[in-house]
Amino acid sequence: MALEANLTLGRFRLIAPIGAGGMGEVWRARDERLGRDVAIKVLPAAFAADPERLQRFEREARALGALSHPNILAIHDFGREGDVTYA
Repeated sequence: MALEANLTLGRFRLIAPIGAGGMGEVWRARDERLGRDVAIKVLPAAFAADPERLQRFEREARALGALSHPNILAIHDFGREGDVTYA
């Protein structure tokens, strides 16, 4: 699935790309349920197909979700929509 503005991933609607690197793309998105802007990290399809990398991505999301600090981004959700894995 190609990422584009207005694509919905779970409760998040993609708005515009922020950046990309070796570990995926980051998009500005809108949390439709809570009415706030968020950043969404999308795992490249090749990484999402690799069980070890997918487990590492999910472990990272769970670990960050357990932290609360002003210098660490909050994790609100992670999941999969079709073939797109995001946090």
